Amino acid sequence: MLPEIKLSVRTLVEYVYSSGSIDNKFRTVTTMTEGTKAHKAIQSKYEEADQKEVFLKTEIEYEKLNFVIEGRCDGLLFRGDDIIIDEIKSTSRDLSLIDEDSIPVHWAQAKVYAYIYAKDNNLQEMSVQLTYIHVVTNEQKKFQKRFTFQELGQFVNELVQNYSPYANLIYQHRLKRDQSISALPFPFENYRQGQRKFAGAIYQTITEEANIFAKAPTGIGKTISSIYPTVKALGEGKLERLFYLTAKTITRQNAEEAFNHLKNKGLVFSAVTITAKDKVCFKEETICQKEYCEFANGYYDRINGAVLDIFSHETFISRTTIEEYARKHRLCPFEFSLDLAFVADAIICDYNYIFDPKVSLKRFFDDHKKKSVLLIDEAHNLVDRAREMFSADLVKSNFLTLKREYKGSALSDSVSKINKYFIEIKKKCSEKGFLILDELQAHLVELLEEFIPIAEIELLQPTKTDEQQLLLDTYFAATGFVRIAKLYDERYVTYVEIENNDVRLKMFCLDPSYLLQQIRKKFRSTIYFSATLLPLTYFLDMLGDPKEDYTLSISSPFSKEQTEVFIQPISTRFRAREHTKKQILHMLSNLVRERRGNFLIFFPSYQYMKSVYEEFTATYPEIRTFIQTNKMDEVEREQYLNEFKENQSENVFIGFAVLGGIFSEGVDLKGDRLKGVIVVGVGLPQLCLERDIMKDYFQSKGKNGYDYAYVYPGMNKVLQAGGRLIRSETDTGVIILVDDRFLTSKYQSLMPDEWRDFERI
Repeated sequence: MLPEIKLSVRTLVEYVYSSGSIDNKFRTVTTMTEGTKAHKAIQSKYEEADQKEVFLKTEIEYEKLNFVIEGRCDGLLFRGDDIIIDEIKSTSRDLSLIDEDSIPVHWAQAKVYAYIYAKDNNLQEMSVQLTYIHVVTNEQKKFQKRFTFQELGQFVNELVQNYSPYANLIYQHRLKRDQSISALPFPFENYRQGQRKFAGAIYQTITEEANIFAKAPTGIGKTISSIYPTVKALGEGKLERLFYLTAKTITRQNAEEAFNHLKNKGLVFSAVTITAKDKVCFKEETICQKEYCEFANGYYDRINGAVLDIFSHETFISRTTIEEYARKHRLCPFEFSLDLAFVADAIICDYNYIFDPKVSLKRFFDDHKKKSVLLIDEAHNLVDRAREMFSADLVKSNFLTLKREYKGSALSDSVSKINKYFIEIKKKCSEKGFLILDELQAHLVELLEEFIPIAEIELLQPTKTDEQQLLLDTYFAATGFVRIAKLYDERYVTYVEIENNDVRLKMFCLDPSYLLQQIRKKFRSTIYFSATLLPLTYFLDMLGDPKEDYTLSISSPFSKEQTEVFIQPISTRFRAREHTKKQILHMLSNLVRERRGNFLIFFPSYQYMKSVYEEFTATYPEIRTFIQTNKMDEVEREQYLNEFKENQSENVFIGFAVLGGIFSEGVDLKGDRLKGVIVVGVGLPQLCLERDIMKDYFQSKGKNGYDYAYVYPGMNKVLQAGGRLIRSETDTGVIILVDDRFLTSKYQSLMPDEWRDFERI
């Protein structure tokens, strides 16, 4: 029995036809257009005997591999003795610019379907039809060709022949991968206390196709303990792919390091890291047009060779490796990473590539997902991130500007209607400048659906102006808004705010749990893990299913003696900050006088941090300090962390940072690189309209609304910041919690056990 290579018709033809035969701009627009309505409009006019969405499957043996090819054709039409495969394509392009042979990949897809049907039904000839429909005008244009079964068979065999080198490369890789996994040991000599239990629980969860929330302390080695059992399960055939999802760049680097440890133990495995487009773009500006970017121009001419090259020579494909091969083959590094991810064993990426309906990896179909596992690192971040991913907003000023810039055009008429809507909604706002609405703004959605295809036509024009960039940004905002509108239910609210005489309208997802569950159902298992899933009931409620999901809580392997905990019970509330600032300075003075080493002090805001920093440095200019700034790039972040040097027993260094920022989680300062953490305040999010709406919503659902909106998110930041201190069995240091609320029973109940034996300053 020959080894099977399973692939879709679309995958086969897009691989072989990923050449420049498809105009890049047309390719982009047809991808952006949601053509479902257009497809259904055509299919609704089929004759009674016709069939739609017909599943077709065939097997072809070639060079000791059995290719299993399957897919769904749009239509199967019966016209007398003639049987026709109908392939429907929706577009915003002027149909007069599309002739019979403009887009060979469309013929290719239809011809494969025709071959499969003819083969299954012993037909000697088949007709193939391409039906193009314009998404604005609903105008149609059809082309039809007739092929003999011999011609179709020769064509499909040539496709398989061209695909074969790539298929064989992947097949050989997977053989070596599974063999290496079978013999793969845990990469460290011993498990830490609780680590084996953690890894075992994840393996069992994957085996049972279940989901789990795992709370494990900082420093236990959660990254390797989640990846190792998942890789083992993959080698046993329980899954085909794992996604390691993170919220921050630094935790993606931790995952890469874990895979490198496994590689050093003999693992053969392809792991790809996806980095945001703006961060990896080779150009000064991220303008994805072939006229501007040589890495986009001709991308599809070069991609197949690049994929074969990188998978022939590399296993762990980090951002640096992707950039190296992208330059070598003159490819867009971001698009290259997405193409590599489709065939990788592991994908390391941000949450949004799975959960955000506006940007998620659409090329992964549901059958791929069911054979995949999600490992969600620092899962406490997913609550607020999911809210934003499932929300969408628009501002009036963009539409007003477009109205002026495109005066006299169809686009101007469309944006004028939207601008008028905003004028009317602004009149309804209260004296406080906001308006809260429970229902979906259906009329606005209709106006946006009218605007989108008109904008697409305008975006096809070759002009490159600031106005067109604004149009593109507004277009994406509108398409995202329409997409989110389809998710709108009782877990949403719409609010309008007047900001600096502009009007902002937002569909705000209050409770993301239902939508998250709908997405994760498509995957084999989802593993949520973090050191700060406290209280666990809150995270189960916001992210999972409290009735079905497994839970695991691992005690800290580190002794209480490693950490001295102090509470300074002063008020850090906004109005008291100036009054109590001297007490914080006095506490810092005593700390650096009694102890030496490196310290991190966290504040709830940049303004508060800057105020204390300026007075501290003026009073103690001899003490070395470094302050976090807003929007630090990766080089600046590295410089900041490099200031935490080892062997500082005779010196003092204090890093000033913001709670919930880039240095409050995922930072690993082992040994004596960090001797103390000071947390000022309980981390409450700033009072605002959104948080108050959340508070009222959860209160109406029988929850403690204030805790859900303010207390739990705030305390999580505190726990993350404190977790920077003890990272191994030999680390020691001090934690100082500065706020009188830390002495209350509510906050005491949210503290880990090792913090509860504290002294009061």
